[in-house]
Amino acid sequence: MSVLKLLAAKLDTMTEADRQIAQFILDDPERMMGLSSAALAKQTGRSQSSVVKFSQKQGYEGYQQLKLAVNKAKAQEWQAPAGVIHGSIGANDSYMTILQKMIGSKLLSMRETMAANTEETIEATLRALVGARRVQLAGVGASSLVARDFSYKLLKIGRTVLLDNDSHIQISNASTLNHEDVLIALSYTGASLETLRIAELARARGATVISITGMQPNPLLELSNIQLYTIADEERVRSSAITSRDAQLMLTDMLFILLLRRQPHANDFIHRSEAAVNVLKE
Repeated sequence: MSVLKLLAAKLDTMTEADRQIAQFILDDPERMMGLSSAALAKQTGRSQSSVVKFSQKQGYEGYQQLKLAVNKAKAQEWQAPAGVIHGSIGANDSYMTILQKMIGSKLLSMRETMAANTEETIEATLRALVGARRVQLAGVGASSLVARDFSYKLLKIGRTVLLDNDSHIQISNASTLNHEDVLIALSYTGASLETLRIAELARARGATVISITGMQPNPLLELSNIQLYTIADEERVRSSAITSRDAQLMLTDMLFILLLRRQPHANDFIHRSEAAVNVLKE
């Protein structure tokens, strides 16, 4: 995952000193790459040792390694396709400009979401789902729509799925889980009260908890056994649950496709489902 995205996600939880350094890097990464640790310290009003310690907190041996990571992030930065604009939607934007900015934001969020999740984490998720006796999905608001979409897909391949719009029933379902079951909890903020309570109960019952959240530190991450991430670009489109919903759908769709390849007889279930529905279409 890009160091710039990680810094942006952690920004609100940093100390004041670290936040000033991180904000400088995020605002002008090209300039940062041309500065020594002493020069960056001067620009941010901090000490050189603070810059070095900041680099180490991000998982690097020192400032030079942080600069290399920023350079790599900029080199790999996503470029929008021709005709697609990536930027904030303004009140005076034309219909076509809004359309192009929306497409750009959605594409960027989905691409960054795929980059944020390692193959090892996806593999652990698949192992948990394939071996699960039952899969419960939990989410409120827009996340509940994604949960329902994923539940339909899991049902098509013969999985036992628990999902309900009523949070009381969701909590009741979670009380029946055990170590053979999996809970997938969706919340971009990771702070939705209902989803947190369901995750707490599932974890206490011994179920494997898989969270799908943003990368910012949040309570749901701490409750989960496996952490999946979505990257949203809501501040650019200035509306709620637009790009985060698409990022969640992209991730759950990918899990479904990979499950088709992994789960025995999954294609047989799909064919039987299609045949059953076709009777209603005739």
